Amino acid sequence: MSSLNLEDFTDLIERPDGGVRRDAEEHRSRLVVPPGSLGRLDDLGEWLAAAQSAVPVRPVERPRVVLFAGDHGIAELEVSARPAGTAAELVRDVLEGARPVSVLARQLDVPVRVVDMSLDCDPASLPEDVVRHRVRRGSGRIDVEDALTPEEAEAAFRAGMAVADEEADSGTDLVVLGDVSVGGTTAAGVLVAALCGTDASVVTGRGGLAIDDLAWMRKCAAIRDALRRARPVLGNQLRLLATVGGADLTAMTGFLLQSAVRKLPVLLDGVVTAACALVAQRVAFRAPDWWLASHVSGEPGQAKALDRMALEPLLAEGVRVGEGAGALLALPLVRAAGVLAAELPVRQGVAEGE
Repeated sequence: MSSLNLEDFTDLIERPDGGVRRDAEEHRSRLVVPPGSLGRLDDLGEWLAAAQSAVPVRPVERPRVVLFAGDHGIAELEVSARPAGTAAELVRDVLEGARPVSVLARQLDVPVRVVDMSLDCDPASLPEDVVRHRVRRGSGRIDVEDALTPEEAEAAFRAGMAVADEEADSGTDLVVLGDVSVGGTTAAGVLVAALCGTDASVVTGRGGLAIDDLAWMRKCAAIRDALRRARPVLGNQLRLLATVGGADLTAMTGFLLQSAVRKLPVLLDGVVTAACALVAQRVAFRAPDWWLASHVSGEPGQAKALDRMALEPLLAEGVRVGEGAGALLALPLVRAAGVLAAELPVRQGVAEGE
């Protein structure tokens, strides 16, 4: 019998400090720049202050990109522009600095961590620190079989929790969360459709490397078939992830919840992270207060999930590449909000507490 009780997260997760946020608003009212003149940067600065329980807010100095990686059996149905089982190639490119997220991370001086949960490759072909949390090789084809066994789902969820603890313990002060997968957006579409009570066509997008109309129809049919398998297990979030999620999505859900427990803010990337966040919200309703939606990817499933969680994206650049690249673009905005809130001086003649 599993010792993992997801209901515990409801009690463990607290909202960011509302009292500190009010103090941050009062502090903001005394700065040399009038309140409201910095637009959403004011809200971001106050959100950071509440998350940190600190006024003035501390600038974001130790962010990290965390990417969960995996292959999905549903990709065998040619629902992706990439061949099934090739996510490891993307991971190698990320590690070698040849992907957009790698280039942006170098420019912004942000370290990138890749966590292999279910890549379809020999684990010896990747560094030990990448593969040490792996649960299995590839996830099941969710239109006809479960993505994971119950034991694998628990192991993946706990792995995600462990990664969150590792990041919090190492001093990471904000995580840019993304995925590296083939078939992951199909699994994400199933989760969003199931949790929002919508049809497959409402959540089926074109993916990071855009698919043609025939592939879109195959993807829509795959989501429809997997959705039939998902609906009977909607009341059990871990079982839902085992049925139609996959090891990477399950780990990401555990990561999001444990990050909220550890009061570690997270920038969500695209539809895959949004789908995992939606599952996590079902587990603990206060958890989304620790997350920011970084950007609009153009994926309908992402829009549906973010709307359900009342998260408003920071950017609308149409970046669909995944891998945390869109979220990383939003990081300078968050850092700018923190620096402005921390370093703008108080107006002359105005003292704190007045």
